[in-house]
Amino acid sequence: MGRVTARRRVIRIRDGAVNTRPDTLVAEEPLEIRLNGKPLAITMRTPGDDFALAAGFLVSEGVLGHAEELANIVYCAGAVDDGSNTYNVVDVRLAPGVPVPDVSLERNVYTTSSCGLCGKSSLDAVRTTARWPVSDGAAPVRLSPTLLAALPDRLRAAQTVFDRTGGLHGAALFTAEGELLDVREDVGRHNAVDKLVGRALREGSLPLSGTVLLVSGRASFELAQKAVMAGIPVLAAVSAPSSLAVDLALETGMTLVGFLRGSSMNIYAGEERVLTP
Repeated sequence: MGRVTARRRVIRIRDGAVNTRPDTLVAEEPLEIRLNGKPLAITMRTPGDDFALAAGFLVSEGVLGHAEELANIVYCAGAVDDGSNTYNVVDVRLAPGVPVPDVSLERNVYTTSSCGLCGKSSLDAVRTTARWPVSDGAAPVRLSPTLLAALPDRLRAAQTVFDRTGGLHGAALFTAEGELLDVREDVGRHNAVDKLVGRALREGSLPLSGTVLLVSGRASFELAQKAVMAGIPVLAAVSAPSSLAVDLALETGMTLVGFLRGSSMNIYAGEERVLTP
């Protein structure tokens, strides 16, 4: 869409020398997600893959689980007073017969690029019942530390917009053999994961059994929940997990790896999938 990056003037100081130059920044704009015409949520995101983002968000909320439950997603024309389309409002239409959740009260939430879903009334409201158990698929997932250690570099190599801006989170989906299936970037790591899951939903690939999800930052409860809702058995992060993320992984049988840096890593749950010496 040509709106992933923006140019801004910057004063740069290097070794005492001062000069003025344009700098390439990652774009951040609001996206309002509507469900059957009614406002549901607003997220700050990097434009691009907006339909996948909306679909993935609804997977994590337990609204969607199969491609046939989604009728269509459109940008809302006339989103501002002058009637122009800002491409910052999408409307998700469910297929006939798919239950429409209550979009009032705490479900009408604001999300930010840093913390994901905010405004949930309690932890219980976030613990949406998953449609599928966390599953290894046809064969048990067994990962060597060497394979896990190689994944961050593969994610980094695929982050094309990060190379231009240095300001994006990345999320990547791998097979149990380390093959890169998909990678998405966004100013919010939760949005990057939603874009991955939403693309999988629209392609009819859910649940994502037997896969590994790698995120470029920390592993929050929300990211763990998104992985569980998509049926992903392994979540790895280059930074720390939260206590609730570990609790959720232990409860659901998901493998959770944190501080995945170089040849070092911490296994917080599901150690049976990692072939430790």
